[in-house]
Amino acid sequence: MTGQSQPAATSAVGKRSNYRWIIVALLFFATTINYLDRQVISLLKPILEKEFSWTESDYANIVTVFTFFYGSSTLLAGYIIDRIGTKLGYIGAILVWSLAAMGHALAGGTLGFMVARALLGIGEAGNFPASIKTVAEWFPKKERALAVGVFNAGANIGAVAAPAVVPWLALVAGWQMAFIVTGALGFVWIVAWWIYYEVPARHQRVNAAELAYITDEPVDPTVAGDAAATDLIADAPKAPYAIFSNRAIWGFMGGKLLTDPIWWFFLFWLPSYLASIYNLDLKKLGGPLIIIYLAATIGSVGGGWLSSTLIQKGWHPTRARQYAMALFAVCVTPVMLISQLSSMWPVIAILSLAVAAHQAWSANIFTVAADQFPKHVLSRVVGFGTMAGTLGGAMFPLLVGRILDHYKALGQLSEGYYVIFYIAGLAYLVAWTLLYVFVFRRKVATT
Repeated sequence: MTGQSQPAATSAVGKRSNYRWIIVALLFFATTINYLDRQVISLLKPILEKEFSWTESDYANIVTVFTFFYGSSTLLAGYIIDRIGTKLGYIGAILVWSLAAMGHALAGGTLGFMVARALLGIGEAGNFPASIKTVAEWFPKKERALAVGVFNAGANIGAVAAPAVVPWLALVAGWQMAFIVTGALGFVWIVAWWIYYEVPARHQRVNAAELAYITDEPVDPTVAGDAAATDLIADAPKAPYAIFSNRAIWGFMGGKLLTDPIWWFFLFWLPSYLASIYNLDLKKLGGPLIIIYLAATIGSVGGGWLSSTLIQKGWHPTRARQYAMALFAVCVTPVMLISQLSSMWPVIAILSLAVAAHQAWSANIFTVAADQFPKHVLSRVVGFGTMAGTLGGAMFPLLVGRILDHYKALGQLSEGYYVIFYIAGLAYLVAWTLLYVFVFRRKVATT
């Protein structure tokens, strides 16, 4: 069967260790902290907009500053991580973003929050390039989507933890303390990463059987029939931009460009949407948001599990990603029905399905990159994709802010949100089409 992974090498004697899952746990907790720090401001928006007299456009500008610096820093972060390795690269990233998260407490106005968000974006830009490179180092192709799904679930756990903790901290100790406490968690993670992480070949807790399992495939996968991808392996160190000769990067970047902004909207505006449309105060927001982001956690793990299971059943990896991601794109489209609903809980159900589908999509689009590119350029590829996603994420909040301000002035704020939900419902179908054109239809022979 063409392109299928072979069983683990039989030369490795003894029971296989499973230390790679400890590494995924560390990635999971880093991503949890990442999204916890990222979401604090959205939960405190009802307090901050009153204290600092923000309009929707003011808040959108603050979100845009974060996403702009996040996106523009990912390529540099990916390059640094490729150069110095995941251990030191990840520590540097989380050190910067933890200090920046705590720095929000010093902000005395809109400009201060913009500076803090810019620094937060620069630090957080290293999270996904480091995580995806770590997964490529520690997992065979057939397990990568599941591993990405597991650590990516940390984004949702962070989003679940935030409404459970942040409002309470703000009410008890003030909004400044909410930023300080959540930001300080990164320093705990740095200690754990320093103690427990090393590359598989040098790790004392990885036995020969697990190392053989991890490396039991071509070290640098290429797309069958794509000479440019083959040349990329040799040329990448000499020509960093040679990765653009592989057409798969255009599908990856296009998919991120169209869908990442929708996740940013779900992350930064759902608390405000529920508070504005259904009159939920800070104490009542937690329940609905926890339900929504728990669903996203299930989607993240389930999305990785689905494509990994299809691969283990004999499907070619590209074909498995293709059909799984088509399903996830369709599952977002019901958000276009929200305008027809008047009750909150059916809306919560639809939003839960949508965020679950996004996270399932996200787990697989990252593994599309890991499947198509050699490991020694993967952080840069992920950096380009993340940069494209956050470019869209930087522009989309500006549109969101202006749409909401326009409809709020008309006394029709709910209509403004419905316009945005229609955009969200279509974005994934368009993104899947781009992936089909640049990646999926070029797959190698399938079963």
